[in-house]
Amino acid sequence: MEYTTLGGPDGPRVSTLCLGTLPFGTRIDEETAFAVLDRFHEAGGTFIDTANTYAFWEPGATGAESELVIGRWLRSRGVRDEMVLATKVGALPDPPGSAWPECAEGLSAPVIRRQVEESLRNLGTDRIDLYYAHIDDRATPVAETMGAFGELVAAGKIGRAGCSNFAAWRIEESRGAARAAGVPDYAAVQQRFTYLRPRPGAEFGVNPHASEELLDYLGTRPELTFTAYTTQLTGAYTDPAKEVPEQYRHAGSERRLKVLAEVAAETGATANQVVLAWALGGRLPVLPVIGASSPGQLDETLGAVGLTLDEELRKRLDDAD
Repeated sequence: MEYTTLGGPDGPRVSTLCLGTLPFGTRIDEETAFAVLDRFHEAGGTFIDTANTYAFWEPGATGAESELVIGRWLRSRGVRDEMVLATKVGALPDPPGSAWPECAEGLSAPVIRRQVEESLRNLGTDRIDLYYAHIDDRATPVAETMGAFGELVAAGKIGRAGCSNFAAWRIEESRGAARAAGVPDYAAVQQRFTYLRPRPGAEFGVNPHASEELLDYLGTRPELTFTAYTTQLTGAYTDPAKEVPEQYRHAGSERRLKVLAEVAAETGATANQVVLAWALGGRLPVLPVIGASSPGQLDETLGAVGLTLDEELRKRLDDAD
């Protein structure tokens, strides 16, 4: 495993691959989830990502399932102090079963204060290392949201705050409010990002692909760690049974997939590993949030660590479309 720091040089040391746990406790049973978590830990992984929404849309689920599985794993293995935990607030339907995202709980101070206690209980810990605003809440003043996160940092309940699925201007507005109030600003930004580029005008709802503007913004803010989800396109790069999502289906993607296959063949790596290596080694550092439904699938993904793409290979990948 390789490592970096979260939110600048003074942040906690984390593995450069973060384990995403969205289906744990719902589509992935606890025994399998524990096996994946064990393998990630054995490989030197230290960074785990979840949310208080995972996965409320599954039959009979509430959104607490993933946090609860992680909490039971941490207790049974006694490794809490070895791991960096990230979870999220703001996107849970309120009340349960209501229309989503129209009735998402939002990012008001009362919601943040209440839900951090729920997540702490679910995870069986006294602190959350990285607490994300899950989706933007345009109805709540950013000063209120940042003030609430600042309270939690001061109380030792969270280490740092981050945001997910925000536009660049909203991130800067939030960080400005934090500076004005003298509270910590965001340390990490999480957004959808992968090798394929979305079709112009493609709709992703409240989970947008990182825009060129956001990437440009992050490239000038080294104190913000960029954590990317769906980098593996949920297996579509390597599993013939899985289709490329329709938002990425266009002629440019066909060219990119062709070059990706060529580079994978030349390096002896899988397409999945090449995509992750491309993300990890770019001019803008990307920390992928990886997914795995079995230890074997995780091992294939971990093969991206240490895979270096030389300048010529990277140029071919970047210029494919």
